[in-house]
Amino acid sequence: MNVNTVDNITEEALLQGAEKIGMLAEEEAHEADKNATVSANVVNLIKETQISRMMLPREYGGPQASLSTFAKVIQKVANYNLSAAWLTFLYPLHNSLPSYLPKAGRDEVVNQGGLIADIFAALGTAEPDGDGLRISGKWNFVSGILHSDWVGVGVKVQLPGRDKPVVCLPILKTSEVEIVKNWDTFGLRGTGSNQIIVDNVYVPKERILDLEKAESTRRPPEEDYDKSYPFYHVPFYPAFYIGFPAIAIGGAERVIEEFKVLTEKRVRLMDGMRESESPRSQRVIAEISTDLHAAKGLMAQYISLLENYEKDGEMTPLGEFFAIRTKIIKLCTDIAVRAMLTLGGAALYKGGTLEMFIRDILSVATHKTSLYEDSVAAYGQDLFGFESGVRG
Repeated sequence: MNVNTVDNITEEALLQGAEKIGMLAEEEAHEADKNATVSANVVNLIKETQISRMMLPREYGGPQASLSTFAKVIQKVANYNLSAAWLTFLYPLHNSLPSYLPKAGRDEVVNQGGLIADIFAALGTAEPDGDGLRISGKWNFVSGILHSDWVGVGVKVQLPGRDKPVVCLPILKTSEVEIVKNWDTFGLRGTGSNQIIVDNVYVPKERILDLEKAESTRRPPEEDYDKSYPFYHVPFYPAFYIGFPAIAIGGAERVIEEFKVLTEKRVRLMDGMRESESPRSQRVIAEISTDLHAAKGLMAQYISLLENYEKDGEMTPLGEFFAIRTKIIKLCTDIAVRAMLTLGGAALYKGGTLEMFIRDILSVATHKTSLYEDSVAAYGQDLFGFESGVRG
């Protein structure tokens, strides 16, 4: 597809592309588990469908999709495979990061056309070198790094004109870093979230993203910017994390479908009753289905609060975004666990569809931005007028 015409791509076309990605990823799921990464075929399809470009500003030829469309695309892929959904979320999301760089850096990274990985944790060191920085450090959990041309790494550094050190995200060429293949986990195995090591790599100032400024202003450095771009009008981190609950919802939908299939013809030896005719499983499927409706309702509320953030006077506390997002994920996790416990041993076979979806949903819930107890503690502080200090 010609880059100059992809801005005309519709939500329907993006969702059709998402279904193709999901179906291919499901077909290759066991291979991805074994290799600890989705295949180049899946990644190429993310690019060919223009989904990797869907959240770029329109000036770069992308469709500049809405947050609602973005969430639908992620959810669609998650109906088939959660590792692929994780990357279908993170690649277009990370490819939007240059939107907050100075124009020279934005042009360099976006026009190169490659995918971007990142890790926000400020674990590296940054030493001034002329107008740029020299970066060193070691970071784990860098999702999708094997298929990326760029990687942003978290550092804390004293920038000119700032009264204290701030967290930044210098964007490096992947060819400049060492990748250590140490991703060997219980779930989300296909995300390829490996370790990287950086040793004294120079990054020019135009490729240094000031995360604290992006969070506080929600705008790029220059005054002349595309005011129609969705990410410039929403709180930075709550918008950045939108894909995690969408992945959980898509996975929970599939779990319920699989639960119904496995239950309809199941007969329990203890009483000889068809399980679909039993009030036990009828009650379970009703409850997990209404839990899914609740999760989708909260997702719609989350997106509405994001999209109306400025119109509402920027009054929604960040803890509220955090709590809504993690409540969605908790509901989906509860759906997965309830289905597994009701099905019993039928859900335990390694490599089975249910086993893979259940463990991957649980893995989504372990992400640091998905921790329910942390979120409700923070939201409770906000509700009583205390400063929770969370980023959303």
